[in-house]
Amino acid sequence: MRYGVLGPLAVWDADGRPVGVPEAKVRALLADLLVHRGGPVPADRLVEDIWAGDPPSGAAGALQTKISQLRRVLGRQRVVREPAGYRLVLEGDEVDAFGFQELVERAGAEEEPAVRCGLLADALALWRGPAYADVAGSLFALGEVARLEELRLTALEDQAEARLEVGGHAALAAELGDAVARHPLRERLRTIQMRALYRAGRQTEALETFQELRRRLADELGVSPGPEAAGLHTAILRQEPHLAPPAGRAPCRSNLPAPLTALVGREDAVEELRARLAPGAGTRLVTLTGLGGIGKTRLAVAAAGGMTGRFADGVWLVELAGLGTGSTPDDLAGQALKTLDHLAASEPVVPPRGPDAVARLCRALADRRLLIVLDNCEHVVEAAAELAGAVLAAAPGAHLLATGQEPLGIPGELVRPVPPLALPGPTGAVARTGAVELFAERAAAAVPGFVLDEGNARAVARICRRLDGVPLALELVAPRLRTMTPERLAAYLDDRCALLAARARGVPERQRTLRDTLDCAWELLAPDERAVLGRLSAHPGGWSPASAEAIAAGPGAPADRVPDLLSRLVDRSLLIHEAGRFRMLESVAAYCAERLAEPEAQGTR
Repeated sequence: MRYGVLGPLAVWDADGRPVGVPEAKVRALLADLLVHRGGPVPADRLVEDIWAGDPPSGAAGALQTKISQLRRVLGRQRVVREPAGYRLVLEGDEVDAFGFQELVERAGAEEEPAVRCGLLADALALWRGPAYADVAGSLFALGEVARLEELRLTALEDQAEARLEVGGHAALAAELGDAVARHPLRERLRTIQMRALYRAGRQTEALETFQELRRRLADELGVSPGPEAAGLHTAILRQEPHLAPPAGRAPCRSNLPAPLTALVGREDAVEELRARLAPGAGTRLVTLTGLGGIGKTRLAVAAAGGMTGRFADGVWLVELAGLGTGSTPDDLAGQALKTLDHLAASEPVVPPRGPDAVARLCRALADRRLLIVLDNCEHVVEAAAELAGAVLAAAPGAHLLATGQEPLGIPGELVRPVPPLALPGPTGAVARTGAVELFAERAAAAVPGFVLDEGNARAVARICRRLDGVPLALELVAPRLRTMTPERLAAYLDDRCALLAARARGVPERQRTLRDTLDCAWELLAPDERAVLGRLSAHPGGWSPASAEAIAAGPGAPADRVPDLLSRLVDRSLLIHEAGRFRMLESVAAYCAERLAEPEAQGTR
């Protein structure tokens, strides 16, 4: 059994499957026992904590009922009664917070900054949201929540300092702004940001950071910055030599963006990707496939982010979304050259840009050991395949992690489809599946005080099923709870137009709504593929191969071509084939219904 407290309370069995803990009071009981880290808790203390100082009549019997319910979930041997109180039996690192602290301690004892950076990245990746998010406002949890949050922030600062030691100041300067905005009075974080900005050639911004810190401290606390921050400010003004990057230290070459939210429901996938792509593991190209919004990029960045210490020449994200559909392999190679050249902190890794970019990239990478994430290959899949093949042949130390709607289709490729998040069953019980957990976390972030409980579990489950467990859809819709109850939102999503129209800010234009995402996929389809998809969308549910072929055949898609077209749509992640049947995500069906209603589509019905 494993327990998650670095985010909403979660329980997993030995095989990693979520274990549902029903009823809010039972979850509060489990949280209270976990807060005490395996120590005994007196019965009267549990009563006080669980019922928040307002216990029911017959409190002892009520507590015993909750204990029995918890034992039914975890096993009787897991919750024991001792003279000093009740105790949760914990073994080894069954609690994610224990694993987090162990990784932080190992990092503290590690002298090599690159290794320390990797250990701290792995530790921070365990966080799925605010600690004990379900009960964070309960008095019994306040102290432990504060302790864990302080440990998290300290680990974040330790990792940032380790990245400075290995020359990662350029990327770090860009990433720390969000953390500083959330913790503006934290002086150590500010000083790290100041050093990163200065080393990145942004002295004016480094000085402005200090001035903002001084203003905030004076206005909110009536104090001045401490001697470390003040001394650093003076040193920056004087441009003292000791502020330069450490001599002889190879720069950290990575441009991976810092995640703004926790990754939910993909823990096993992250571990598999890291194991597959590790140097010496035998796999040098992994392609993540799936529909837009399914979370391919987020998964790729999370997996690559824990591998910066395993590749001497770094981990790079090459974003291909901005390239046109007619881009050539040289265009893609030029994008890679630009990325590497722009972000290298010492001498450029690559020669100046120009013609024959593929050949120049291959020469530049020939003796390098690095991981490159080729993100959003779907609209340039042929060019991406040619580039990937050339790089893998010329650079034995290069590993590639690609994302797109379909495989690249070259030798040596390991394809990993990214499925929707796990959905809850129809019972209405509180079930911590991946989809429910993500929705609950994003809802809690948007609506302070939101908690998943037995009162709203059925509506939340209905929302998650309506959205097919697609992460983008769940994240777009969760903020609607600011103005709707979960029940009202679930009913609202029965309208297919509403399903496609939920909008977000601060994301690429192609992902602002589900409709935008599906527009991009639709534009890449041939007319016969559109015809097949449109006809299938008019028939809800799944189809056997024979039924799918019968439905799809018609004008623009002759019967002898349909089997191949169905395979192409599966490759493009617009159809799902499992257990011998085809099916379509609800969001795809809703989109196709809109397209079928357009006048120019009348002939494909």
